[in-house]
Amino acid sequence: MRLIYGGTFDPVHDGHLAIARCARDALQVPVWLMPAADPPHRPPPGADAAQRTRMLELALEGEPGLAIDRRELRRAAVHPGVPSWTVETLRELRGECGGEAPLALLMGADSLRGLTGWHAWEQVLALAHIVVAERPGSGLDTAMPAVLADALRTAWSDSSAALLAQPAGRVWRLRQPLHEGSATAVRQSIASGGPWRGLLPAAVADYIQAHGLYGAGREA
Repeated sequence: MRLIYGGTFDPVHDGHLAIARCARDALQVPVWLMPAADPPHRPPPGADAAQRTRMLELALEGEPGLAIDRRELRRAAVHPGVPSWTVETLRELRGECGGEAPLALLMGADSLRGLTGWHAWEQVLALAHIVVAERPGSGLDTAMPAVLADALRTAWSDSSAALLAQPAGRVWRLRQPLHEGSATAVRQSIASGGPWRGLLPAAVADYIQAHGLYGAGREA
């Protein structure tokens, strides 16, 4: 099974790695972290694509079963200014792995609840499974938009084995004790001078400090 974990990773932090490791171990497959390209119509969120990718490289050094998929960055380089929709990425991946191989998209509960805001969101499950990382209180049972809850009603699976039995169309909960915090909280802590280095892999924290990202003071 091909398992993709997309995101801005601005910056990649311990919570991202906890999700990726848990999915790798639970499903016994590699996890491909796929950084998004820079938004075409506004400045980069906090670090540009090259910086965010370099931080991912640093975070994944020595991490077996975790790797980087750069396809959205390559697409942006060929077609600058054109949005890189997830559904287009899934179509590309489906073309590579064929119609029968399992393909899955790893995401957090917040991303799943917001799925109806994605471009051509109804096509996602036709192309891939969804592995949703959740913790107690994630709101998947109480705060789902009605149209999404209805669309996913028959897709939920109690077993990860169902993801291997068909190429797409299932949703499986990856239950694990997720790290608190988010990339937004990390950026805010850096900008305000609060404690932040413990929220990131040491090599990523060093990179942020050395390059003065997110308002961090550069090292002398």
